[in-house]
Amino acid sequence: MRRASRPLRTFLVRLGGAVFVLWAVATLTFFAIHLVPGDPAQAILGGPGSQASQEALDRVRADYGLDQPLVVQYLAMLGRLLSGDLGDSYSLKVPVAELIGGQLIGTLTLAVLALALAWLIAVGLALWASAPGRVARSVSGAVELTAAALPHFWLATVLIAVFSTSLGWLPPVADDTAAGLVLPVVTLAVPLAGFLAQLMREHLLDALEQPFTVSALARGETGAGIRLRHALRHAVLPAVNLSGWAVGYLISGAVVVETIFARPGLGRTLLRATELRDVPVVVGVVLVVAVVYVVMTVVTDAISGVADPRLRRERSRA
Repeated sequence: MRRASRPLRTFLVRLGGAVFVLWAVATLTFFAIHLVPGDPAQAILGGPGSQASQEALDRVRADYGLDQPLVVQYLAMLGRLLSGDLGDSYSLKVPVAELIGGQLIGTLTLAVLALALAWLIAVGLALWASAPGRVARSVSGAVELTAAALPHFWLATVLIAVFSTSLGWLPPVADDTAAGLVLPVVTLAVPLAGFLAQLMREHLLDALEQPFTVSALARGETGAGIRLRHALRHAVLPAVNLSGWAVGYLISGAVVVETIFARPGLGRTLLRATELRDVPVVVGVVLVVAVVYVVMTVVTDAISGVADPRLRRERSRA
């Protein structure tokens, strides 16, 4: 009975944590967007250039509840969210769920491809750093540090200048082709790869100093075999745990990348909604990103447990 209650307790604790995160995200986003200068009523009537009359503005505020105190508007928003309704966009006059559904796949595709590329680069750099000799370790360390420090907007500008303007190999504007995805994916992946490689390198070098390395050498395994079959597994686990955070980081970075490469997606939608103070869209997009982050955290947590039996035993005893 006691053993059966542990998984249920763990599930309830994680579910409660996820609900708290989503409530906190919705609350902070709602009050933060109201600090941005601008009038939502003007966005509903076509933006600042619409030259709407004061009477029309007052009528819209009354219709949408914008003339109510902020706390009342906040409680009304929470009520809608609890019923599964994200509301309608002020500026586009369409349901927010429909708007997000049309942009979500493009942004997730960009984030997943960037995460996969970042992992490939990070594993390669970590293995290179663990090779014998100080030169490889020093050079790979410098590459990791440089990559992690590169801002998305600067890297995107350089890539466009080199591969689009000078060489003409890739389009400067993202389109529906595979070639149009290359530069946005590389722009998102390189800084994350630098960060993940630093993390993997430290744990890989630490694993190579453990007693099981000596045992493997005594059994006749080569240095490359020990790194690939034994030490690498210990090095990637911390990076797996960070992959949930990494997806949130990549979707945040998509705001810049989608704007620079004129690619449709959640990032551009969020930027435009913030400029227009389109509160339902801003809250909806941020909530969807938070849900993706929570789901990825649960998935990476499960993968870590499968890859490392020690974590499974610790969680079962908790």
